[in-house]
Amino acid sequence: MSHTAFSVLLSVYSKEKETYLIDSLNSIINQTLPPNEIILVKDGPLPDKLNDIINSFQTHYPILKVISLKQNQGLGKALNEGIKHCNYNLIARMDTDDIAKPERFEKQIKFFETHPYIDVCSAWIEEFENDTNNIVSIKKLPENHHEILKYAKYRCPINHPVVMYKKEIVLKAGGYQGFPEDYRLWVKLIMNGAKFYNIQESLLYFRFSRNMIKRRGGWKYAITDIQSQIDFYKLGLFGLSTLIYNIFIRTTIRLIPNQIRHFIYQKILRK
Repeated sequence: MSHTAFSVLLSVYSKEKETYLIDSLNSIINQTLPPNEIILVKDGPLPDKLNDIINSFQTHYPILKVISLKQNQGLGKALNEGIKHCNYNLIARMDTDDIAKPERFEKQIKFFETHPYIDVCSAWIEEFENDTNNIVSIKKLPENHHEILKYAKYRCPINHPVVMYKKEIVLKAGGYQGFPEDYRLWVKLIMNGAKFYNIQESLLYFRFSRNMIKRRGGWKYAITDIQSQIDFYKLGLFGLSTLIYNIFIRTTIRLIPNQIRHFIYQKILRK
């Protein structure tokens, strides 16, 4: 039975672990509904072991197409380059250290086919440490467009590693720009009138680490966060009172001790 053709877009850089990349690519290949193409961007030079893995997958799976950047550009710029090489309007995002559940693409494609007015479709994710049997939390997000718009005023409304979106609307919004790349993109799409939906089940295993929480602290991250909130205010996402509230809450979270921030992420901001 025919289905809507789609691309999968990933970016890999030099510090990725070989086993993570293998697990991620295998989870894409072994879907109940495989993609028509996989676009993998090499974000700068890679170690030989990573290159060997990629070459092996290319040999066995011709749908894997590799784009090489001479220097590391960062995730946003790498994805922008990858989008240019996607031959299909529907693009599924994946990270090279995450694992897609077997029916992920089938469920998202079916949703797009029955809801053609939707531009962005994501889902919940299960965050795990070391092994997918060790789930530490589930990142749940609101379902319908109006709920997502309300949620977006305070927090990122889409799980980027499991999102599927229409290429045309992302290009129209200017692609990934600034930091945080994904949240900024969703805000631009919202302001451009794009329609969103979150499937109410987990379709991906997200590799969690305590270092991730640690990296999200400190003054540097706080200042970047403040700037992004100011930009969202200027775009018209929310008013002045929400801007002040968001800056206070977000700055506090960035500057508290790591252990407390970890508790907030895992026990309050997750289910």
